[in-house]
Amino acid sequence: MKQFTVEIGPEQPNGGRIRRSIFSPEGLCRVPTPHVHTLYDVLSRSAAKYPERKGFGFRKVEQMVDEEKEVSKFVNGEEVKQTKTWKFFQLSPYHYLSYKEASRLAHDVGAGFIRLGLSHRSKIELFSPTNMYWLLTAHSAFTQNMTIVTAYDTLGEEGLVHSMNETEVEAIYTVADLLPTVQKAAGKCPSLRYIVYSGEIKTEALDRINAGVSQTVISLDEVAKLGREHPREARKPEPEDLCCIMYTSGSTGNPKGVMLSHKNIVAAIAGCNTILGHLITDNDSMMAYLPLAHVLEFVVENLCVFWGVTILNMSLGCYASVRTLTDASVRNCKGDIKEFRPTLMTGVPAVWESIRKGILAKIAEASPKAQKVFYKAYATKAWLLERHLPTGFIDKVVFNKIKDQVGGRLRFALSGGAPVSIETQKFLSVAICPILGGFGMTEKQFGYGQVGAPVPCCEIKLVDVPDANYLSTNAKPQGEVWVRGPSITKGYWKRDDITQETMTEDNWLQTGDIAEWNENGTLTIIDRKKNLVKLSNGEYIALEKLESIYKSCIYVTNVCVYADSLYAKPIAVAVVSEPVIRKLAHEKQVTDETDFEALCQHDIVKKTILAALLEQAKEGGLKGAELLFDVHLCHQEWTTDSGLLTAAQKIKRPEITKAFKAEFEAMNAKQKS
Repeated sequence: MKQFTVEIGPEQPNGGRIRRSIFSPEGLCRVPTPHVHTLYDVLSRSAAKYPERKGFGFRKVEQMVDEEKEVSKFVNGEEVKQTKTWKFFQLSPYHYLSYKEASRLAHDVGAGFIRLGLSHRSKIELFSPTNMYWLLTAHSAFTQNMTIVTAYDTLGEEGLVHSMNETEVEAIYTVADLLPTVQKAAGKCPSLRYIVYSGEIKTEALDRINAGVSQTVISLDEVAKLGREHPREARKPEPEDLCCIMYTSGSTGNPKGVMLSHKNIVAAIAGCNTILGHLITDNDSMMAYLPLAHVLEFVVENLCVFWGVTILNMSLGCYASVRTLTDASVRNCKGDIKEFRPTLMTGVPAVWESIRKGILAKIAEASPKAQKVFYKAYATKAWLLERHLPTGFIDKVVFNKIKDQVGGRLRFALSGGAPVSIETQKFLSVAICPILGGFGMTEKQFGYGQVGAPVPCCEIKLVDVPDANYLSTNAKPQGEVWVRGPSITKGYWKRDDITQETMTEDNWLQTGDIAEWNENGTLTIIDRKKNLVKLSNGEYIALEKLESIYKSCIYVTNVCVYADSLYAKPIAVAVVSEPVIRKLAHEKQVTDETDFEALCQHDIVKKTILAALLEQAKEGGLKGAELLFDVHLCHQEWTTDSGLLTAAQKIKRPEITKAFKAEFEAMNAKQKS
């Protein structure tokens, strides 16, 4: 069996030996190529090496198209028909900035910031959806050795103010739509001097913003113009200089700022390039489905800049706006994914789950004969892939039609942010392309349920968690993941207390993730340390592991598993969608209830979905103590706006537990009786 890691050094106390990638047994990767030591070097190199290559793509909204549709709504149990106006986007073809043009713009904006009075090591907040100007504003800061401070655009006013004041930012970049939020925060940030925005805004709206703040409000175009008129020589950063303070949305408390040096990001790029660089071609293009304020996306996009890949800036300011991703929400043009036809893509598990369920829903509408053909083809292709045999004929006959839904050219994709279920990963890897699992700042070898081996820029060891019986001496060595290397942060901005809790004196980052080594030297994340719960029978269960499996159930869109040490079984709250539940009710001949919220609590509906969840659990290899005792069906989606999801689309466990306290208590009371 091919091995992906090597053990180095002596035996470790309280855990297994240190492991490194087979690509870096003697020393960890630090730079992807000579003379590239900072992110300034990354863009400068691509501008010199690929000056005319398309670097960044974007579309413009040409007009809004209104369409009237009749919809059914249930009011007091009775069906009422209403006419609603739906808005659709008509988008331009893609426009592109070459790498040379992108570098020129970054230098102009950087010089413009200096002209405004900022200096090297000034801090600039980026508070915006992921768009082309987000990344170029970041690189403009690097041209003058300034530090960017990143915040999710869903962080809200309170979190934004906290990140701005803790880092004493002097300028903030945002988009026109978020100017009202920035306006509210600006008055609470004494250090802030400039509000820079991109996008179109009406004169009267801009006048209102100007009247409501003491800071100077200026467009990014105007900053670039200032820089062109008053050029400045680049002030290049050093590898140890602070590149970014990245604020995490977090599930509890104030957001925390992770300090990342240029050396950290460049080392991550070097490690990823060592593993994947040979797969990249001159014709590759990348579509992002993670926010740039997420470290995985930040590394991946800068890696793509290093490779000279064309990066898609999706419409409406987002790299991956669901509003323009598919043909469903556009008129007189193609959706972004079919228009751009990416070869590479990133996304959180929720994206991959929704794509899988969308494919399965279409298959369910096909004839029994067509369904039989698909599943036979699926089983055959999976068998061929496991044996590394060609699948061209079966792709041409069956799977290319599915691949066309994501542009037809996708070669591989990266899932990050949380564990993706094995079932979803395998299904999409067979039906579309390999889905790689990513962990932290890493890219991995391909394997179902694995996040792979350490990237060549870091080393890993598993440290025993005796209470939960996660030990290096188990049949499969298990424990908490500790990581060390040039890509690893030095800690949290102005939070020495958390840094000391997280980092050891010899620079190991204690991730809090529980993992196990596989026979081939790859790693599988099986839970979070803080999400281990001991049941009344003395067994520990891993909540995130359970959720990744239960979430694959066709009937649910999200799941939060809850367990209490006073009880023997876990329970859950599952989010369901109205069309799926109404179809199920029709199939089960449930006609005595028409209100959707009440329908979710109907005995037949609940029993059917609980049975489906338990069937999913058995397929996922869950055992007795991991099987749900009961489930509450939630009729409303969880969103970042409702406070139940983080910006990276992870569930906020404390908030959900609080919001559904009564439901959890009722299910446990039933379990006790």
